[in-house]
Amino acid sequence: MLGREVARLADEQMPAGYHGVTWSANGMASGVYIYKLSAGSFVQVKRMILMK
Repeated sequence: MLGREVARLADEQMPAGYHGVTWSANGMASGVYIYKLSAGSFVQVKRMILMK
């Protein structure tokens, strides 16, 4: 893992509720990507596998 940021999908305060973002993987290589979700004191880090 290189540990570099490849995309930032949302970086703003949003009102409470459900929100969605779409990540276009065009131009990205197959592999394992790490993503982080944070809201207030909640932080969650997960892995995503991209297979083309």
